[in-house]
This record gives sequence, C-alpha cells and structure tokens, in this order.
Amino acid sequence: MSFFDKEIDRRATNCEKWDKYKDTDIIPAWVADADFSAPLPVIKALQDRVEHGIFGYTSVDDATNQAVVDFIWRHHKWEIQKEWIVWVNGVVSSMNLVCKMFPNDTKVITTTPIYPHFIKAPKNSNLEVTKIPLREINNRWGIDFEEFRDKIDSTCKLFLLCNPHNPGGTVFSRDELEKLGEICLEHDILICSDEIHADLVINPRVKHIPIASLNKKLEKTTITLMAPSKTFNIAGLQSSFAIIPNKKLRASFQKELRGLGDGINLLAITATKAAYTKGDKWLDELKEYLSENLNLVENFVKSNENLKMLKCDATYLAWIDCKNIKVENPYEFFLKFGVGLSEGERFGDKNFIRLNFATTRKRLKKILTRMQNALDTL
Repeated sequence: MSFFDKEIDRRATNCEKWDKYKDTDIIPAWVADADFSAPLPVIKALQDRVEHGIFGYTSVDDATNQAVVDFIWRHHKWEIQKEWIVWVNGVVSSMNLVCKMFPNDTKVITTTPIYPHFIKAPKNSNLEVTKIPLREINNRWGIDFEEFRDKIDSTCKLFLLCNPHNPGGTVFSRDELEKLGEICLEHDILICSDEIHADLVINPRVKHIPIASLNKKLEKTTITLMAPSKTFNIAGLQSSFAIIPNKKLRASFQKELRGLGDGINLLAITATKAAYTKGDKWLDELKEYLSENLNLVENFVKSNENLKMLKCDATYLAWIDCKNIKVENPYEFFLKFGVGLSEGERFGDKNFIRLNFATTRKRLKKILTRMQNALDTL
C-alpha cells in the first residue's frame, strides 16, 4: 500500500475543507489542500521542536534561507540569492502587498478563468482589472498574445501571472513565457508571478520555468511568489516567500509589509527547512500518485461525452467543462449526489467545476462514482 493510500480522518480538526460539509455524507473535493500526511521528516522536525518546549520570538535562520536557495536550484535550475527572499505568511498576502505598491489609477492585467484572489487582490487596493480569457490551444489552456497585447494601455503596470495555472493546469512553455516577458518589458509592466504549484508538475515531459529565470531583465522586473504549502501539504503553518532580485522593488514590497507581519512563525520555519532539505523522495512519490489519480479523472471525463477537460500538466486540480450537461448549476447538481466541488463561477465561468484529486485513490473512486451516478440521471 502506498503512503498516500492511508485514510486519515480530518473531521473535528478545524479543517476548512472537511468542516464545510460536516454532519453530512458529502465528500469534499474543493479547497486546494491534500488529504495526505506531510512528509515524515517534517513531522519529526516539528515533534522535536515542540519537545523543546519554548516558543519565543524566532527569526528565519540562514540554514532555512539556504534550503530554499538549494531547493529552487535543484528543482527549477534557477540560481537565486538569499537576500532576495522575503518571508510572508501566505502567497495571497504577498499578492495583496504587491497591489498596494501601485497608485489607484493603475490597471492590473491577468488571465481568466483564475484563482479568485487574482481579482480580489487588485480590487482590495482599488485597482482596475483587465481580464484576458485563456483560449483552447492544442488541447490546453493558452494565451492569445495578440489579444494580450491589444488590451494593454498606458495605465496597465502590473501583470498577475499564475504559472502553473490554477485552475487550468497549464505549465507555460519557455516560448510562451518569453512572449509574455517581451510584452511586459516593452510596456514597462511589473510581473507578479504566483508559482505556488511549481513543484507539482505531474507530467514528466513538462518542466516548470520561473519566468524571472529567463533573463536578467525579467529578473529585475518580476516578483516571484512561492511556498512549501501546496507541495508538502503544510498550508496551515502559513509559510511562503517572495523572491525579489531588484533591490528597489524589494524595498517597496517590504515597506508595504512593515507592521503587518514579521516573517513566519517558529513551526513554519521548522517545517519549511525540513521539507526543503529532506522532502524530495516524498515529493517524487506524491507526483507519481497524483499522476495516477489524474488518469482516473481523465478517464471518467472521457467516458462522459457531455464533459470536457483540457490537458492538465500540473497541480492536483481538474478544471472540468460541464456546459453540455445542461444543468443550471453544476456545483449544486453534483452536491445533491454527495460531492462538494469548487464552483466554477468563483474562478470566472459558471459552466465549470474544479475537482481536487489530492486524496486517497479509494476516496477518489467514490467521488467519481457519485458523479457518475449524478450524470446517469440525465
């Protein structure tokens, strides 16, 4: 039995994912955290730190910063410097801080459908959002670069990039990233790149490329957001970081952060260092398990001619087109049969649902069976 086949009861643990449907028979498959235990070295490191018994003020140590540097080089071949790292309690927080760096008359450009905070963060700072719809290109979600270029005006100064894409599962290629980078450099647009799913590329023929790693110009005009939270299923510990090579940009970001947070907490530091130094084997096995789960989801979609799903190369989130099943609300439809998915409307399209397949294979099969039972009633 795989490590990831272990059934862990998450009820009555203040778990956002499972508490949404507590006291019901609904299986949650929505918010993006996994039903898997964190790597054993992470658990052991936390146990040892708790055993110490003192939880005073703690700062991020040099070894943790070095662990980040080494991990990013090992997995993404991007050579970063420790001083570029700014610790923040979450990627969403960082996205909001970046938006606060701009005056109110700034426009922000992003692609849709998209994780809701890409729309919420600019609006929190009274910034206008310009949406670029992703297009179906070669059976994957891609960008129409002419449309992207045409929608830029002189007030557009920030591009919020999601790579790998949530919810679409696209890992943008070098060529695509170079085109995006060229357009942004041409129009003096800062790139804020959410790469929280960078480590969860499950197609072995695809590689994640941080856009800031393409060249020195983009390195100086990009703020990259990463975290161990999705990778090692430790989101509740609230550990993330912004990588900002440009000293002036880094100072502006830190100015917005001042007084709102001071790094990350003691246990987040402990878990992050252990994950980045001792979690590689676990991560490799996780990606294999997720790949097999994805196969189950893809086969389910293929067996139902009224469903559609484009190629998913990363994340553990399946973005499924339900418009041809002709129900008023796909989320509500499947909920009646005991499956709690993410509503597509939150991401920009009410005809879709997002299915989190980071759960045990046994539970995933149960989810898909219930969804099939729903479809069989049509």
